[in-house]
Amino acid sequence: MTLLYKEIRLAAHPTSIVFTFLGCLVLVPAYPCSVIFMFGCLAPYLTFLNARETNDSWYTAVLPVTKRESVQGKCLLTVFFQVFQLLFSVPFAVLRNLLNVANNPVGLDATIAWYGFGLMVYAVFDVVFFTTFYKSGYRVGKAFILAALPMAILMAAAESTAHIPALAWMDSSQSECLLMQLPILLLGITCYGVLVPIAYRISAKRFEAVDL
Repeated sequence: MTLLYKEIRLAAHPTSIVFTFLGCLVLVPAYPCSVIFMFGCLAPYLTFLNARETNDSWYTAVLPVTKRESVQGKCLLTVFFQVFQLLFSVPFAVLRNLLNVANNPVGLDATIAWYGFGLMVYAVFDVVFFTTFYKSGYRVGKAFILAALPMAILMAAAESTAHIPALAWMDSSQSECLLMQLPILLLGITCYGVLVPIAYRISAKRFEAVDL
């Protein structure tokens, strides 16, 4: 928790913190909800970019922490950004249904399946972003571009499900459809819970070999 506190106070870019509150955009009618996932991926990108420009790696190196713990701090911060964003969006998704703003003409509504897709998007992004960035410890742009490609593909796939008649149950808030969507949410939780720790371990190993 001390590492996470340090990252929030000293490394997190202010815009990144703002992005975590954009889960409220699920309330906007005719808005592609999956774009919210992009903000959850931009948050760590901006933070890593800010950390590079402020020589955060060198500063952390003089603290009584190892390189592995330094990577752990950034991973914890990213998880905090992404999980907080999704949890923050929940009451707005519920309010959207209460106000009958469902049936998004653009794409997938903020259903249980949508949250599952979101966790999958974050998991894949984090794996590519972390493992690419920590090869060098400073090539943030390259890491983001490579991670943004699968992110965009998964976002497009999630939105397209709303336009496939056979998958209409993914875009419904009816109780029976929500039950059908639970396996997608569980798959998303599993992907996130497995891939992010793997990304951390690979990244930590690579960063330990980097000469600062």
